[in-house]
Amino acid sequence: MSDATPGPTAAPDTELRTDGERRTVQALDAAAIPYVRTRHGRVGSLAEAAAARGIEPADLVKTIVVRRGEDDFLLVLLPGDRQISWPRLRALLGVSRLSMPDAAVAKDVTGFERGTITPFGTTRTWPVVVDRRATGRRVSIGGGGHGVGIELATDDLVRALGATVADVSDDG
Repeated sequence: MSDATPGPTAAPDTELRTDGERRTVQALDAAAIPYVRTRHGRVGSLAEAAAARGIEPADLVKTIVVRRGEDDFLLVLLPGDRQISWPRLRALLGVSRLSMPDAAVAKDVTGFERGTITPFGTTRTWPVVVDRRATGRRVSIGGGGHGVGIELATDDLVRALGATVADVSDDG
């Protein structure tokens, strides 16, 4: 993934249109993480978002909300071409049961709608697990609004969030 060249329809952007976008930028700036913010408009799938950003689906890292227990959630970050390995994630966390909350609960516990969720600027702080395949490179994550991306180094993300890096995915 290029450091500075957005995809065919993405363009560097500084306009903050939603509260989620503002919270995301404030959190990134507070963490002093170098990033490029782009906007490409709404898309219908991860593949469309990757194409609009000019990257491969593996370079678009999705943020997934996982419920560990009553009012106990975490964020799992995976390359776009991967899916959660539930057995590995349960083993890592030392639990026998995990689930994915519905869209309303995910929004309630993060402050972001599905498709806009990012680990930066959540309304509550949750633990973060990053799949090892996303580390050591630049990726694009959600930017707190539909069609908004944040390009950054995952190693900066891991440091800033105190994230756990582990093998928690399978081929998508």
